[in-house]
Amino acid sequence: FNISYPVTGQQKRIEIDDDLKVRHFYDTRLGQEVEGEKLGDEFSGYVFRISGGNDREGFSMKQGVMVNGRVRLLMKDGMSCFRVRRAGHRKRKSVRGCIVGHDIRVIQLVVVKK
Repeated sequence: FNISYPVTGQQKRIEIDDDLKVRHFYDTRLGQEVEGEKLGDEFSGYVFRISGGNDREGFSMKQGVMVNGRVRLLMKDGMSCFRVRRAGHRKRKSVRGCIVGHDIRVIQLVVVKK
């Protein structure tokens, strides 16, 4: 988990090996708010918003793709997860859906309420 606090610019990385704590995040989506008690007692009273994540091969999550797995999308100018090299350039890329599943390795969280 990567937890960021935008007010101070502070970031904290937490590695959790306990599946019982991680299981609370399954079937949640990007932009959804989660209570901090699910990560442990040190985060009681916190509210986090899921802002992103990567699966085990490094494919990033994309908002609006309502799938638990990976899909291939035709990307064009103005879309997230794609940088245009020339004018009119399009490319088919693999991205991860916005639903957190068991194969997610990194989840980015933003502190909404402390």
